[in-house]
Amino acid sequence: MAENTPKPSKAPVNAISPIRANDFPEWYQAVVAAADMAENSEVRGCMVIKPWGYGIWELMQAQLDKMFKATGHKNAYFPLFIPLSYLEKEAAHVEGFAKECAVVTHHRLEVGPDGKLVPSGKLTEPLVVRPTSETIIGATYAKWVQSYRDLPLLLNQWANVVRWEMRPRIFLRTTEFLWQEGHTAHETEQEALHETRRMLDVYETFARDHLAIPVITGSKSVSERFPGAVDTLCIEAMVQDRKAVQAGTSHFLGQNFAKASGIQYLSREGKQEFAWTTSWGVSTRLIGTLIMAHADDDGLVLPPRVAPTQVIIIPIIPKDEQRKEILKACGALAQQIETQCFHKEGTRVEVDQRDIQGGTKTWEWIKKGVPIRVEIGPRDLEAGTVFVGRRDKGPKEKQSYPKEEFAAQVPALLQSIQDAIYERAVAFRRENTKVIDSKEEFYAFFTPKNPDKPEIHGGFALAHWNGSTEVETKIKEDLKVTIRCIPFEEMPQPGTCIFTGEKSTQRVVFAKSY
Repeated sequence: MAENTPKPSKAPVNAISPIRANDFPEWYQAVVAAADMAENSEVRGCMVIKPWGYGIWELMQAQLDKMFKATGHKNAYFPLFIPLSYLEKEAAHVEGFAKECAVVTHHRLEVGPDGKLVPSGKLTEPLVVRPTSETIIGATYAKWVQSYRDLPLLLNQWANVVRWEMRPRIFLRTTEFLWQEGHTAHETEQEALHETRRMLDVYETFARDHLAIPVITGSKSVSERFPGAVDTLCIEAMVQDRKAVQAGTSHFLGQNFAKASGIQYLSREGKQEFAWTTSWGVSTRLIGTLIMAHADDDGLVLPPRVAPTQVIIIPIIPKDEQRKEILKACGALAQQIETQCFHKEGTRVEVDQRDIQGGTKTWEWIKKGVPIRVEIGPRDLEAGTVFVGRRDKGPKEKQSYPKEEFAAQVPALLQSIQDAIYERAVAFRRENTKVIDSKEEFYAFFTPKNPDKPEIHGGFALAHWNGSTEVETKIKEDLKVTIRCIPFEEMPQPGTCIFTGEKSTQRVVFAKSY
């Protein structure tokens, strides 16, 4: 090869294989595994959430719980098993969940003739394993509510639910998952409507400020509403394969469930009235959304506010005789860092003292998504510096800081990372959101160029729609595209439905989704 001939550039080496662009579903599974977050269990459709994944959920839970309590809600717990007759009381509700229900029919096991255990003791009435709790909570509220003085009831429960899932995917769709479900009962329709919107605003704030995920807020179309609800409000997120994820919902149930469950109260005028109710919830699906929104081809990328470890200190120990001094310096720095306040809490810091190579440690923490990595070795001790890497930047992009000054800068660094992750997600959504004014353009937008192995395509389409369920069904059949939400707009701009030519009150958000 001639001296002046440029050498071919090496392809970047990534920790995750395949990369996002080549196989997004497999990339997602690889990120979960590399970050050691969760794994499939022996029970099909169920997952084992490992400490790192559960640590993220614990932080989400604690932060949301504080927000719920700040709005006057209290926690309670209701039974896992729901009598079948309870679900039958609300026709739309039972129809919507019937195919997803797991049902308990027996209460005892006995040894059969072949020595194997067989169910015995048939129940008088089958019990449904909780898919959601509107009916059983409604039955309880009916006992608790007698007068308008008993209202409002503002309760939330942290629980698990079971919905039989045919196509499971860790965190996104599992047969059993963890969630919170708020259930409230009110004296007036206006109070219940206010509650429905207030809790959606809580979810929007949490997604934006804690998870660094921009979301669109709005109402669901009639066909996409929660079964039995009068209206369903939602937050919709875009992830990196340009699909939508319904990240949280808040339902105005009107008096439907109150009438089914008999939640009545004596009004101020001395009349028997039915209460107005709401329900709202988010689940461990938020973890899947977080992964798909922020992770890269080197693994998980965690916004600092929900990172179980915000700062990892990695001792670099080339010789055993240097171990004691380096570990002492790392411990002292950790103590300084954990006293620094980030969003009214001490900073979560850890020293990785495992007896393995520093490079191995570094890549493990990169794959786990820890926001700040700090390396301290013999040269750093001599120079009085630390070597710092940020997870929102490339693994080789590191910066040296004076050791004595670094701890005080950690909160600002964490906020800078939080903001950068959010702004990157906002820019991605902006780049992949398109205003569409013709049916042909719409179909082209959502049709992959390679139908055998579809590439990442589409995004959020903002298009006029006439409100027809038939049009909605046709689009879903043709393209697997649904109306994700009808955005809240102070002054909706009317136009012409791109599918029928009929009048439309405003643009809605179409997308493929999880």
